[in-house]
Amino acid sequence: METITILLQSAPYGEEKIWNALRLARALITATIGLNVNIFLTGDAVTTMKKDQKPPQGYYNLGEMLEDLIKRDVKVVACRTCLAARGLTKDELIEGAKVGTTVGDLAKWVKESQKVLAF
Repeated sequence: METITILLQSAPYGEEKIWNALRLARALITATIGLNVNIFLTGDAVTTMKKDQKPPQGYYNLGEMLEDLIKRDVKVVACRTCLAARGLTKDELIEGAKVGTTVGDLAKWVKESQKVLAF
């Protein structure tokens, strides 16, 4: 089965890049498309993994979207250095969140993936 890696680099709210990337990931894992999807978060995007987000009523919740993707076997990993730079710890992240390294985890995924998209 083909694998696609999605690299998220933008802040989670304020623009819709992360929202659109997660919607795309959801579509790619459907039975119709059937791709394996990896999501790697770096820079300000790592805050997308913060648990207990409270966006305004009627607004999408990116943390919940990520949790749903994790439950659907999407691999989701955040850059350890980027989390530390923003003062976030593993305990503050959504259920199922993994912490990795840009050099190790992301480089491996880039090598193994047929496509890589950056948002």
